[in-house]
Amino acid sequence: MKQSTILSPVSVQGVGLHTGKKVVLTFRPAPANHGYRFQRIDLPEQPVVTADVKLVTSTNRGTTLRSGEAQVSTVEHVLSALTGLGIDNVLMEIDGPEMPIMDGTSMPFVEALIKAGRESLNAEREYFEITEPISYKDEVTGTELLALPSENFEATVMIDFNSSVLGQQFAALNSIDAYVDEIACCRTFVFVHELEKLLEMGLIKGGDLENAIVIADRKMDQTELDELAKKLGKQSVKVDSEGVLNTVKLRFQNEPARHKLLDVIGDLALIGKPIRGKIVATKPGHTANVEFAKILKKHLTEKRRLLGIPKYDPDKEPVCDVMQIASMLPHRYPFLLVDKVIELSDHHVVGIKNVTINEAFFQGHFPNNPVFPGVLQIEAMAQTGGILALHSVSDPGNWDTYFLKIDNTKFKAKVVPGDTLILKMELLEPIRRGIVHMQGTAYVGSKIVSEGELTAQIVKRTKDTGGGNGG
Repeated sequence: MKQSTILSPVSVQGVGLHTGKKVVLTFRPAPANHGYRFQRIDLPEQPVVTADVKLVTSTNRGTTLRSGEAQVSTVEHVLSALTGLGIDNVLMEIDGPEMPIMDGTSMPFVEALIKAGRESLNAEREYFEITEPISYKDEVTGTELLALPSENFEATVMIDFNSSVLGQQFAALNSIDAYVDEIACCRTFVFVHELEKLLEMGLIKGGDLENAIVIADRKMDQTELDELAKKLGKQSVKVDSEGVLNTVKLRFQNEPARHKLLDVIGDLALIGKPIRGKIVATKPGHTANVEFAKILKKHLTEKRRLLGIPKYDPDKEPVCDVMQIASMLPHRYPFLLVDKVIELSDHHVVGIKNVTINEAFFQGHFPNNPVFPGVLQIEAMAQTGGILALHSVSDPGNWDTYFLKIDNTKFKAKVVPGDTLILKMELLEPIRRGIVHMQGTAYVGSKIVSEGELTAQIVKRTKDTGGGNGG
C-alpha cells in the first residue's frame, strides 16, 4: 500500500481545553516519509515539533510534546483522527500551544480531513508488524498494555475505575475501517471529583460540559449540584439515572471505554509507523500509553536495524571511491575514515571502512590488544552521514558538517584489525534548514558493533574556514 497525504489544506478553529485560548489548526499536505509534524507558527522562526514519543514531556490530562522552546499539548485526538483515516503525512500548523478541544472527540478533525481529500504518494507505507508479544505493566495501578501478532490493526480496551456508576467497561475495534463510525465520535469523560479539582487549579478554561461526559462518582445533594452548576456557568445540573450529569446524553453505553480506545490509538501514533497487530489495553491512560509507545518504538528501531543489514559485495563497483569522497569531505590522513560508499539515496547511505593494523592509533589503543576506538566508530558514522547530507547540495566540496548532538549511543562488540566496518546512516526526518538528524548503525558482517543517533548541521564554507569537524 502506498503512503498518503491530504489533497489540499484545511483548517479548524476552537479553544484549548486547559488554556482556553482560541487557536486555528491548519492541516497541510506533506511529502512521503514526512510523518506527522506540528509547527508553531505563532513563535519566532516557526519551530517544528515532530510527533515522536521521545518528545513527550507531560501526560497530565493529555499528551504534550516539546522540542526546544516549542510545545504542543493535547495532541492525542488529532493523531487518533489521522491514524483512524490511514493518512501518513501531514504538517499541522497551530497558532498556539494547545490543540483545540472541539467537541471532546476526534470527529471534527476527521470531518475536516475527509473534506481536504486524500492523495496517494509514490512511496510504500512501512508498517510496524508485531511478530511476538510485547507488553507493559504498571504493578501499582494494574494498568497493562499488550501487542500481539495480527494480520491487521485491531484493539480492545477494558476500563475499571472502581466506580459503582461507571463499573467495568469494554470496547473493541476489529478493523481500522470502523474507526469513523464506532470510535471517532466518542467524547472524553471526567469524574465530578476530578472536575472540581481542575476548576480549583484554574485548568479546563476552555472546557464545555457539552464536549465531555461528567460522571457523578459520589452522592450529591441539590445544594452541591447548584454550587457546581454555578462554577460551570450553568443554570442547573442534575444526575440522570445512569449517574451522568444531564449536560450530555451517552452516544454508546460504553462511550467512556470507546474514548479510551481513541486515546490509545492517538498516543501509539507517536511511534511513527502504523501498527499491524492487536493492541489489548487494560485500564489505559496517557502515561501508560506513552510508556508502552516507548517500548514499541524501541522494538521497531531494533527490527529496522536487523532487517536492514547492508549486503557488501567487494566485487561491485562502489558509488563513490575514496578520491570522490575526498572531494566532498574536508578530512585527510590520518582522519579520513571512509574508504568507499556502496549505497546512496536521498534518505540513506552505506559506507565502508577497512580496519588495518597500520592505523596509527593502534600503537596506543592498545599495545598487544588492538581495539578500534568507539569514538572513532562514531566519527566514521558521522563522515558517512556527511556524505548523505552533502549529497543534497549542488557544490558539496564547499560545505562542511558539524556535530550538534549525539544520543542513545551504544557499543556492542569490539572492532579489531582485519574487520570491515559497514556504516549505515538513515535520515530520521527530512533535512530542514541544514539540520540533519540520522540513525547510525555500524556492522561487522551481520553483527551490530555500535549505533547512535547523530544530529549535524551542514554549513557553507567561508574562505577563512579550515574545514568541518566531521559532524
